[in-house]
Amino acid sequence: MDNSSSPLKTESLSKSRKCQTVELSALEKQLINLLQHGLPVCERPFAQIAEEISSTEQAVIECLTKLRSEKVLTRFGPMFDAASLGGAFTLAALAVPEADFDFVTEQVNSFEQIAHNYRRDHDFNMWFVIATESAEEIEKVVQAIETKTGLKVLNVPKLKEFYVNLYLPV
Repeated sequence: MDNSSSPLKTESLSKSRKCQTVELSALEKQLINLLQHGLPVCERPFAQIAEEISSTEQAVIECLTKLRSEKVLTRFGPMFDAASLGGAFTLAALAVPEADFDFVTEQVNSFEQIAHNYRRDHDFNMWFVIATESAEEIEKVVQAIETKTGLKVLNVPKLKEFYVNLYLPV
């Protein structure tokens, strides 16, 4: 399978940021669309997927590996409900001075409890998820981040969960 036909393009979003976009092959689009609905639970899930889309197990694995290495897929794995497993999570944000953004990103990401970290165009320009083994640990991590960064964390815990069945076809 030749994946060299996925050239990276750069589009300017602002003076300080750039976003890379890719042109996806037919196989890449098929996989992204199919896998948004889940991964088969069987001995050889990639072989089953390959059969569904008239490909080969090796081509599917190579394609997914490429999508991960190019950061088209930033995460590939199961989604667990932390609360049902006894854990906890919260959405949090920081208002980070632009000059310090990269340094603060490293500081925040140094915590093993940080599951995701995103930059946003807002006063609160860094948003991240804190996932812990217990609800009590959330506040300890928030305090530790505040101590390490010198910034006040906005803690936005989930009040109610809504299942929206998000599907983004490509």
